[in-house]
This record gives sequence, structure tokens and C-alpha cells, in this order.
Amino acid sequence: MSATTPSAETTHEPVDGNPKAERLRQYLRERAAAGDRYFKSKFIAEDVALSPKEIGALIVRLQESATDLSIEPWSYTGATTWYVEPIDAA
Repeated sequence: MSATTPSAETTHEPVDGNPKAERLRQYLRERAAAGDRYFKSKFIAEDVALSPKEIGALIVRLQESATDLSIEPWSYTGATTWYVEPIDAA
């Protein structure tokens, strides 16, 4: 029985093929590479053409799936601030 199941390793595929998640991941990756590290959904919503609620839901999913970013909740004062750091591919 040869293995026809996909490996556990993931590529840079967006979450479930979701273009909104890919757009958010790309934005966070570019901004983090430029030195920005802290993000609040309500402040980046217009930049990525998503609602703060959509960003909040997607960023949680990106935490688990984005292999090129480290995403952590940093603080919660009215809304979560996310700390995002690029992960360099070796």
C-alpha cells in the first residue's frame, strides 16, 4: 500500500484556499518584514479590505497555518493586539 495521502508538511497555501486569508497573510508578512510587529484588527481593516471581525477570525487560523509567520496574541485592551514576526526560511 503505497502512500497516496498528503504529507503533514504544509506549503504556503492560504487557509483552506481562502483568498482573504492569503491577502491578510501577505499583508502581515510584508509589514513584519518592514519592521512592524504589532497589529490591531481595527487599524489594519481598511488596508486589507476586511472587517475587524473577519481579520480576528482569520488571524487565529493563520496562527496555526502560516509557516512563514509567528503570530501571537500580545495584549487585550478593548481588542487583541497581535505580535507578528517573520520566520526566515533556512
